[in-house]
Amino acid sequence: MIETETPNLLYDSMFMKACRCEPTDYTPIWLMRQAGRYMKEYRDIREKVPFLDLCKNAQLAAEVMITAVERIGVDAAIIFSDILLILQPMGMDLEYIKNEGPVLHNPIRSFDQIRNLREVDPAESLSFVFDVVRSTRAMLQPDIPLIGFAGAPFTVASYMIEGGSSKNYENTKTLMYSEPRAWHDLMSLISSATAKYLNGQVNAGAQALQLFDSWVGCLSPSDYREFVLPYTKSVIDAIVDGTPLIHFGTGTAMLLELMKEAGGQIIGLDFRVELKQAWDRLGQVAVQGNLDPCVLYADYSEIEKRAKHILDQTKGRNGHIFNLGHGILPTMSVDKVAALVDYVHNQSSKL
Repeated sequence: MIETETPNLLYDSMFMKACRCEPTDYTPIWLMRQAGRYMKEYRDIREKVPFLDLCKNAQLAAEVMITAVERIGVDAAIIFSDILLILQPMGMDLEYIKNEGPVLHNPIRSFDQIRNLREVDPAESLSFVFDVVRSTRAMLQPDIPLIGFAGAPFTVASYMIEGGSSKNYENTKTLMYSEPRAWHDLMSLISSATAKYLNGQVNAGAQALQLFDSWVGCLSPSDYREFVLPYTKSVIDAIVDGTPLIHFGTGTAMLLELMKEAGGQIIGLDFRVELKQAWDRLGQVAVQGNLDPCVLYADYSEIEKRAKHILDQTKGRNGHIFNLGHGILPTMSVDKVAALVDYVHNQSSKL
């Protein structure tokens, strides 16, 4: 009897092939915030369980994501978690307030406060996230990759300094420009913790990673190069070999080449750039994106038209992962989200 090699369903999945810029039978798709308030199942759980408690409950967090993956038919799952969980072990007073979002009650505004922050040992203080990874991986179908994630150093630092959301990032930029030594110390602390945190997720069972730099678009290219790039690069360079990483930011049209220099096998594109033009600028790298989430409020024909416009821009190139240019919004229709996934699969298989 001739033994045949058992196929590696995860390695050979369409998502992982696209990460490696290999040919795929169709364009893989997953969606940021694919497990969230737009789904009744999620809202029902949240009526009973506070957000932080949900993030720390491995079974429930896994169920929330599995429900979303099965309901809309995407090609990858992402762990149910939050980019700011890494801050509590540092000594930050984090609270999630209904209809307001995350608030840090002790924002960082001075060098002395930075000196008093604690170094993070993710294996000890964030072990519940690794439990979420293990539970989700165990419950997922064997051909669906699992994505772990973290906030990029700049976005995490900005939350710490602003104390919550911001429009102008005046406190962040004041510290960055006025106390560069304090800024670099803070970014070093965050970068070291983030690298260990992401590698812990890989060791727990994640097949790929995404680094969210949601706020970095507020910077000029020169500021990005001086104050951000070295730290983002240090995180990405430290990731376990062979683990694809998606480097995503919003408002980053003028930063794409610098983001590629910082690292990541896949560059995530928001909806403010044309995919082909951005990919031409980036060259040899996979890309993810980039439908405007608000298109999902349109009728089905318009959704298909806009999705086709993106798919048409990828002809002749391997390495495209379809996604929104930002997350699913809470008031969107589950049926329209599922219809988008079906359309991307069907249309791309014809190209």
